[in-house]
Amino acid sequence: MTEEDRPEYLTPLQRFGVEVREVRRGRNITQKGLATASGYSEGYVSKVEKGTMMPSEKFAQKCDLVFQTHGLFVRLRERIDLGDHPSWFAPYADLEKDSIGILNYSTTLISGILQTPEYAEAIFRARHPREAVSNIRSMVEARMRRRTVMDREHPPLLWAILYEGCLRARIGGADVMRDQLAHLISEVENCPHLMLQVLPIDAGAPPATDSFTVLRFNHRPDIVYVDSTFTGQVIESTATVEDAKETYDRLRAAALHPNESVAVVRRIMKEFDR
Repeated sequence: MTEEDRPEYLTPLQRFGVEVREVRRGRNITQKGLATASGYSEGYVSKVEKGTMMPSEKFAQKCDLVFQTHGLFVRLRERIDLGDHPSWFAPYADLEKDSIGILNYSTTLISGILQTPEYAEAIFRARHPREAVSNIRSMVEARMRRRTVMDREHPPLLWAILYEGCLRARIGGADVMRDQLAHLISEVENCPHLMLQVLPIDAGAPPATDSFTVLRFNHRPDIVYVDSTFTGQVIESTATVEDAKETYDRLRAAALHPNESVAVVRRIMKEFDR
């Protein structure tokens, strides 16, 4: 194992690849041999080992079968998705993947699922100023992977209401904000499953002062997730979830029409050109 392969320098994705390579070599199996045994191409195996491709769940299962590692690689793959999230966020991240609807209200920062890597990096760096660059990169990669929920054959409806202050906060500087707002517009224009509204500052007292998300499901009760700087909580109480849904309805009513909202995003984006 090289200096660069030491665990403290690796993201979970890279760590998975290194473990596949080391176990494969320990079993005297070539990349071609693993490819044949797993039903994947040699190029696929190579990319996974280099940490440049997200391994499929099936590939992780095949590795455990070929190497006789009793679920090791399935567990390592799960950590790629959850290992870079705070422990209190992991339950929500797991539920988000199975949702049919994501109703998010953000008061200070643009919702994580809509962030650019640069915007996310600026947030993580401000929150963890002494963290290693590789760890910050790992956090950003985990956040970017949340967007894959929208790539499903039947993705959830993502309804995002952003308090206007989210669009004006200079996170990472003017260039980062300009790109972030351009990304928002692009997402709205190209994703039919995304609805965006802006709650203007001059709308008066908002129906809610804290950020929260309601997740809707087909085969289980809906939940609400609330978070803060230091913790987060998945709430399943029927009364609380219904209260959150009613509050979200009032937020939708108070916010601008989606077309007006995009116009506001465009206007504020131009302000960052000054």
